[in-house]
Amino acid sequence: MSQSTTPQNHRTVLLRGGDVHSPADPFATAMVVERGHVAWVGSEGAADAFAEGVDEVVDLEGALVTPAFTDAHVHTTATGLALTGLDLTGARSLADALVLVREHATARPHDTVLLGHGWDAARWPDGRPPTRAELDEATGGRPLYLSRIDVHSAVVTTALLDLVPGVTGRTGYHPDAPLTADAHHGVRSAALGAITPRQRTEAQRAALRHAASLGIGSMHECAGPEISDEDDFTGLLRLAGEEPGPRVVGYWAERDVQRARELGAAGAAGDLFVDGALGSHTACLHEPYSDEAHTGTPYLDAADVAAHVVECTEAGLQAGFHAIGDAAVTSVVDGMRAAAEKVGLARVRAARHRVEHAEMLTPGTIAGLAEFGLTASVQPAFDALWGGEDGMYAQRLGVERARTLNPYAALLRTGVPLAFGSDSPVTPLDPWGTVRAAAFHRTPEHRVSVRAAFTAHTRGGWRAVGRDDAGVLVPGAPADYAVWRTSDLVVQAPDDRVARWSTDPRSGTPGLPDLSPGAQLPVCLRTVVAGQTVFVRPEE
Repeated sequence: MSQSTTPQNHRTVLLRGGDVHSPADPFATAMVVERGHVAWVGSEGAADAFAEGVDEVVDLEGALVTPAFTDAHVHTTATGLALTGLDLTGARSLADALVLVREHATARPHDTVLLGHGWDAARWPDGRPPTRAELDEATGGRPLYLSRIDVHSAVVTTALLDLVPGVTGRTGYHPDAPLTADAHHGVRSAALGAITPRQRTEAQRAALRHAASLGIGSMHECAGPEISDEDDFTGLLRLAGEEPGPRVVGYWAERDVQRARELGAAGAAGDLFVDGALGSHTACLHEPYSDEAHTGTPYLDAADVAAHVVECTEAGLQAGFHAIGDAAVTSVVDGMRAAAEKVGLARVRAARHRVEHAEMLTPGTIAGLAEFGLTASVQPAFDALWGGEDGMYAQRLGVERARTLNPYAALLRTGVPLAFGSDSPVTPLDPWGTVRAAAFHRTPEHRVSVRAAFTAHTRGGWRAVGRDDAGVLVPGAPADYAVWRTSDLVVQAPDDRVARWSTDPRSGTPGLPDLSPGAQLPVCLRTVVAGQTVFVRPEE
């Protein structure tokens, strides 16, 4: 390879000798990158004409080049803290979790507050979370915050409660059960407020590095006053702008639209809560839970949604809402309808507002999402983790209602734009696993082709922020790409209901890795953002 003193993102690079996933040429083996953009995609023979005039030639040695992934829903600091702190996602029982808590407390004697994440009592034989007394004993009486896997409830120690005056009078306080709603937000703020700026930056840097190592070129940070704080949000945007790594698009979940703009947010959106989560029994339902005699916790109604959408639309910012339960999604759609009646349907559609999660849908609400041009920012790993007849969804909702969740095929058929993400640290950053989860959904009628799922996790994330010219390797597009070691490329569809012609080699559909359950997922060798290398696999 030739060397040059030209800045990395201004250099001209020829990649050749591999497979380039591009609609510009379904059989492409080479690509030229110039000044941070794709300049040309084509065949090996044509690449010879470029070889002498570039700063660098990269021999792909048969590797696959694809657009970099976009994770459309991430909590970056929390992801970094989970990577570097106490991770309970692997705990197989309550006893396991308590051992991990005890070991973590011993290993971190100087932490003001102990932080952990990922417990899921629904998957434990005991069927219950740790009590406050058990956590007090395991920590030696120190402040501890342990968020449930969905981050909508938490168990804490007495010492942490003591840091939140009046917490026992807040909505969602339960003396002998996980904290939810305002009580949870209060203890979460106290716990995260104890993190030093240095710890926070280290966590953010760890999360961004990890994302880059997985071929993720951009992330949508879903922040807000009930999730993190303003310093966390602005610090992350500043870090991402100053250091090589994935692009970060920030959303600030507050109804103060002007404040969101001042903070540099793309929208007053993201986790602006209309409801909570199914695992914590706080998602808002039309009919009661199967295992609890209530319908969840509403935070915003249709009138609140309408007022926010009108304000955002008139301000030229995206609005967006966290809505999981069917009643919550109905509130979003009804609010959108009222907003469209006030400012006009065309303006609402042009603003590309968003709904996060959108798990419990009906034909009517799906049609509403399409009518108002809403992007569905969804997390297929939720189904892989909680779907199926024995999963958490079925426990909470019963098998019949659980089967209706996350209907990706119906959303695509109706014309709803999809953007895939992880909601990390709720589920791990794992882009190919996310594509697999959508293509092999636990409910067969909700499956989509690998190609459609891949598009939702690449181009879909860019479209969700209003960019139609990115997330695809064609001339003129940003040079955000990843290089993969993988097996033979195939065209996979969920079943015969997908048009056979699209899976025939003669159709010229670019192939993708085999993502069948049990098949080895691709390994990221290199990630490039705007023509600048942000990750290289160490042994490569």
